[in-house]
Amino acid sequence: MRILIATDAWHPQVNGVVRTLRSLAGAVETLGASIDFLTPEGLRTVALPSYPQIRLAVPPPGAIARRIDAIRPDIVHIATEGPIGHLARRHCLRTGRRFTTSFHTRLADYAAARWPIPADLTWGWLRWFHNAGCATMAATPSLVAELQGRGFRKVMRWPRGVDVTLFRPRPGRDLGLPRPVFLSVGRVAVEKNLEAFLALDLPGSKVVVGDGPARAALAAAYPDVHFLGERHGEALAEVYAAADVFVFPSRTDTFGLVLLEALASGLPVAGLPVAATRDVVGDAPVAVLDEDLRAACL
Repeated sequence: MRILIATDAWHPQVNGVVRTLRSLAGAVETLGASIDFLTPEGLRTVALPSYPQIRLAVPPPGAIARRIDAIRPDIVHIATEGPIGHLARRHCLRTGRRFTTSFHTRLADYAAARWPIPADLTWGWLRWFHNAGCATMAATPSLVAELQGRGFRKVMRWPRGVDVTLFRPRPGRDLGLPRPVFLSVGRVAVEKNLEAFLALDLPGSKVVVGDGPARAALAAAYPDVHFLGERHGEALAEVYAAADVFVFPSRTDTFGLVLLEALASGLPVAGLPVAATRDVVGDAPVAVLDEDLRAACL
């Protein structure tokens, strides 16, 4: 089987979507299938307003259709709702080619946080986009149920995983900071609710790994917090292993891949009692979820 994944999210972006797709590629190939990616690489791009780190492709007319026809996949998976995803969807519908989609991002919440766009309008557009495919993949049981309740049809669960040979406990690691070390990993953006963590009165040290449009402002507002920028691979795994508590303040994530990385690294989790976080940690005694995030941390 030959699978084509169409995605607007790709390197050099650093986010859960990109990392999930890269992991998927390796898993698919071990099953004997081949996989191709249709990404912004080689295309002209423009910066997303208010988020310059994310660049959207502006493909020449017919470029996406020609690429799909040249690859001749057995099925197309559309991972994002951006320009590439939209053009791939349109070509599949025009030519009768089967395709699936995945719901990675709460665009309605993110758009409402940045622009005066009614959430109901965005949800209606998302429903239109996804319902045209053979199935829509969602990461957790609660997200599957939510999408079904919002009128999405043919929703299927697609669970996630991480490399436990990379993310694992590593005794003796230390960042050279006062302990306990409270760590947060992810995009530094308004929708991540990071200030709920940064503003807490906590002992020891706060560390943030990641980059994004809010980093400069937050670093200036919270000079006591250690912003390490982006880390990848072994460098990221070493930071996890050197921390004491992983803090996940997001209310809008559909799935926190970083939660799995933290748990695999032996870190307890402090977070808010929202569906996406509960779906990951379950009833295991590895996390404290509380609307009082400070209480959860301590």
